[in-house]
Amino acid sequence: MSKTTASDPAPSAAEDQDLGAAGSQLSTAPKEDLPNLPALGVIGWARWFWRQLTSMRVALLLLLLLSLGAIPGSLIPQSGQDETKVADFRKNHETLGDIYDKLGLFHVYGSVWFSAIYILLFISLIGCIVPRTWQFVGQLRGRPPGAPKRLTRLPAHTTWRTTAEPEQVHEAALALLKKRRFRAHLAGDAVAAEKGYVRELGNLVFHIALIVMLVAFAWGQLYKSEGNKLVVEGQGFSNTLTQYDDFKSGNLFSSDDLVPFSFNLKDFVGTYERTGPNKGTPRVYKADLTYSAGPYGKDENTTVEVNHPLEIGDSKVYLVSHGYAPVITVRDAQGKVVYDDAVPLLPLDANVTSSGVVKVLDGYRNAQGKKEQLGFNAFLVPTYGGHASGTMLSQFPALDSPLLALSAYHGDLGADSGIPQSVYQMDKTNMKEFKDSKGKLFKRLLRPGDSMTLPNGAGSVTFGKTVKEWAGFQVVQEPGGGWALAGAIAAIGGLAASLFIQRRRVWVRAVRGADGVTVVEMAGLGRSESAKVPEELGDLAGILYDQAPGAPDPDDPADSPVPAEGAEK
Repeated sequence: MSKTTASDPAPSAAEDQDLGAAGSQLSTAPKEDLPNLPALGVIGWARWFWRQLTSMRVALLLLLLLSLGAIPGSLIPQSGQDETKVADFRKNHETLGDIYDKLGLFHVYGSVWFSAIYILLFISLIGCIVPRTWQFVGQLRGRPPGAPKRLTRLPAHTTWRTTAEPEQVHEAALALLKKRRFRAHLAGDAVAAEKGYVRELGNLVFHIALIVMLVAFAWGQLYKSEGNKLVVEGQGFSNTLTQYDDFKSGNLFSSDDLVPFSFNLKDFVGTYERTGPNKGTPRVYKADLTYSAGPYGKDENTTVEVNHPLEIGDSKVYLVSHGYAPVITVRDAQGKVVYDDAVPLLPLDANVTSSGVVKVLDGYRNAQGKKEQLGFNAFLVPTYGGHASGTMLSQFPALDSPLLALSAYHGDLGADSGIPQSVYQMDKTNMKEFKDSKGKLFKRLLRPGDSMTLPNGAGSVTFGKTVKEWAGFQVVQEPGGGWALAGAIAAIGGLAASLFIQRRRVWVRAVRGADGVTVVEMAGLGRSESAKVPEELGDLAGILYDQAPGAPDPDDPADSPVPAEGAEK
């Protein structure tokens, strides 16, 4: 096989043009022509702006700006997520809070500037992808370009002489290249082949996947809903707006979009590590439910655990919290039961020390027969350490030794004022304390089954022997999640294909020389310099050489030909 070197004479302008045509369209990246500045008018500037907006560098810049713009949304409290934290921030940082308000940093994802970046990126990607897609389809429908006039000018090439006929070489080359999954055809006196279209396909898939992710994200934000509900054992929940403790949704969400379902909490099971450095850590944390999908759905049993939600249609029901609900019974001065229910208390620490209030709104009459309302501050310690512990904080999360502290009030709770109230707090504005014999606030410590008698024959309160448990559920409905996941997977796959697959072309020319011996030239060209093109060309040349063996060199008949092992040497 003859050897070629880089000492060939410089190519002419025509040869350069021929070589450039051979290497053209290895990518579908749009060609950027400089605008004709003297002729720029309104239409010219519009075209220039469109070219800039749909260029890849602008798309990458907008993607970077979108990432940077999302940072404040993670670091600064957002009004759509936690109004309390936003109010606290404004209170503690008045000047900075005003600045953040003007910049829209308390609602980043709904701000004008974030929406502008989002929309511009969306337009940029579409404007970039559509022409490239049509161009790529055109390349798939076409054939690889013919060989340049001088294959020896290409970076990777080899040549040898053979006694085989040119037609035999062409047939062998076509069969070999097609076997290696090249698209090949005979163009004039050479076989033209191309491979690696998946690289450009991966590039297009990556950008299309970005559009899918952007659409899915916008769709999910506009139509999403998220609500929380605390459910005590034995009670249930129906997926309607009035049933939620708190609820927030996207701008285009309506109550008709809620998935119809209901469930009852049969039992909550929580076990904890008893010893060691992880003492108190939950080992089992699950809620046993009976649920039905749709208005006439059949009841089914299921178990919801942390990170294992119940999925019904587009809704997911997550288990997010847990606590205790002591059963409290209140009797009036005549011994009539005016309140008998489990009262959910909110945890204060990891050992589920809990607090809350008991509100008796209707049916109570005092010793004088006058209608009043009762209120009790409740403080529950699931595992009381005794007086020796010196604290009223729980020593363990389980109900090993429950103790309930109650302090009593009477008067008007303000429930009829029209102002919304928290069920876990008591408005004491119009409430009076029950006094003990020393003139202090009346309060008692109760074990399960204990009762306390209110002063002046006002009635009694009993801490039931049963302490129920409650579970907090978060119901999330966010459409577009599946599309976003599919887009992310497709983007990763497309990016991998565009990075690791190289698009390359191979030409095999076989012509009869002046002495009647066939001269074979092979050359390869890739989109970028890579060791893979010379290696692949050497492999192909070695196989083709076995089918079209070399002929003796006329200048040195004693030399035996050597098969091709690579590209240019």
